[in-house]
Amino acid sequence: MDSADIDNLNALLDNESQLREKIREQVQELDKKARTMVGLLNRIHSIPFASVPNLITSVKPVLESTQAVHAALADLVPPNQFWRWKEMWTNSLRTSVFVATFLEYLSTGTLLSLPATSAQLGIKDEWKDRFTLSIEDYLHGLITLVNELSRLAVNAVTLGNFQEPLKISAFVKDIFAGFTMLNLKNDQLRRRFDSLKYDMKKIEEVVYDVSLRRLAPPLKSTVEMSMSTGLISPE
Repeated sequence: MDSADIDNLNALLDNESQLREKIREQVQELDKKARTMVGLLNRIHSIPFASVPNLITSVKPVLESTQAVHAALADLVPPNQFWRWKEMWTNSLRTSVFVATFLEYLSTGTLLSLPATSAQLGIKDEWKDRFTLSIEDYLHGLITLVNELSRLAVNAVTLGNFQEPLKISAFVKDIFAGFTMLNLKNDQLRRRFDSLKYDMKKIEEVVYDVSLRRLAPPLKSTVEMSMSTGLISPE
């Protein structure tokens, strides 16, 4: 290689290093927001049901503030290089998906779809070659949601909310049914999907205990709940 080639390669390496550092700065900001949201949401396991709306109100502004970071990342990533850089922000984005879907469940009892989740995170269609919410990241967020709901089913009973485990059970069964219809080729995603069976078993044990003791009236039919979550559409 002559000196011109070496200079050109050095320039390319410098540019890539600078770009990586700029992306890392934004990802660190996204990490901070993700940790803040998870920390706030963790209070759901120790507060009375009547305080849930206030908790939702405290988390939503942080979730909305992630939109600016997503826009900054979309501006930084060069065209058609989404898959080259996405691993830098994957974990934080999955956490944001979890938070968005958890807030939707707490607010309406329904499942936030992939397009609706993208909209809440401020992710635009025109960014798809630079920054987008992939199907895999969305599904990982849903699995984290189920993990957290299995914990909530137990703690809700401790706090005297005996109806919540029944709602959680119907909701999670619908999500699990949806997952079984997917052709999961991602090894990590498939392994995490397998963990849902343990979450369902944990929830079912709580529901059995609540039902046996007649602590809560029967919930509406599972079919109606499936329609309400939106993961399984009516024919």
